[in-house]
Amino acid sequence: MDYKRAGVDVEAGRAFIQRVKASIEATHCPEVIGGIGGFSGLMRLPAGLRKPVLVAGTDGVGTKLELAQNYQCHRGVGIDLVAMCVNDVITCGATPLFFLDYIATGVLSPDAMAEVVEGIADGCRQSGCALLGGETAEMPGFYPQGRYDLAGFCVAVVEEDKLIGGDRITPGDHIIGIASSGVHSNGFSLVRKILDQVNADRSTRYDQGRRLLLKDLLTPTKVYASLVRHLLNNSVTIHGMAHITGGGLPENLPRCLPEGTTARIDPKTWSRSPLFQWLQDTGNILERDLWHTFNLDIGFCLVIPNEAENLTLELCHRHGHRAWVIGEVVTASSVNSQALEGIPS
Repeated sequence: MDYKRAGVDVEAGRAFIQRVKASIEATHCPEVIGGIGGFSGLMRLPAGLRKPVLVAGTDGVGTKLELAQNYQCHRGVGIDLVAMCVNDVITCGATPLFFLDYIATGVLSPDAMAEVVEGIADGCRQSGCALLGGETAEMPGFYPQGRYDLAGFCVAVVEEDKLIGGDRITPGDHIIGIASSGVHSNGFSLVRKILDQVNADRSTRYDQGRRLLLKDLLTPTKVYASLVRHLLNNSVTIHGMAHITGGGLPENLPRCLPEGTTARIDPKTWSRSPLFQWLQDTGNILERDLWHTFNLDIGFCLVIPNEAENLTLELCHRHGHRAWVIGEVVTASSVNSQALEGIPS
């Protein structure tokens, strides 16, 4: 017996690291110290910070991985992994510094794993952060052959006096909704049940046959880091931000609102895409459940004073993001209630 016969190919692991080395190093900035291969990643804080606060977040991709692995679409979930972490940490105004990944698999598939890491590197480049390190664990007998799981970890930095925590939000502030790129990485346990119900495959189309269903479902999560940085660099006043993930608007937008306030949302201010309409119609999903499961085309929200509305929308559109004023902050009807007004609760 040896380690390889037990299911772990150490030499294949070394070859895999060499294969993805260039993609990883392409994300490095001057603050990164050393290269890959050590026991830890090292990075200096950017120069000129007075009272830096480190911000950390961790997340995964959920059961979207099952769909991606079934159809050999690995690069996109690498981007998803970064986006799910980065979109969380930027909500306080922080700038992403570095990202770490953890990949666990039954038997190392160099081609699949290389696509995943290249996707992670792509997500890091979109976020402006370094892929500082990671771990690939080969665990035969624990994970089925050909299957893997992902976890991501992001660290960002912000000046203490520039933290955005929602404490400046007041009734009358406007809520800007930024378009998602689709389902992102939430609700896929329900999505997969609907796909099984109709026996969907690579050729399945929707929207009167114009669009490939699986291609749109596996579109990577949009990364909003460069947009937020663009807005702050152009002196847009932002009172609060929310990343719209599992639970949709009803469960995520209230997380940035101060006690005693809620939001009044007008669903007519943006149109629901054919993908979400197909999921609702095909799965016979109740309207309330739809709102509490999916982002419904709103992937990120900004809470701003109403005088900043025109500049914010202009900069969003100029940066390539569709955006709408979807509602406003109002006084909550009861002290302990933050249920959004205007949508099913």
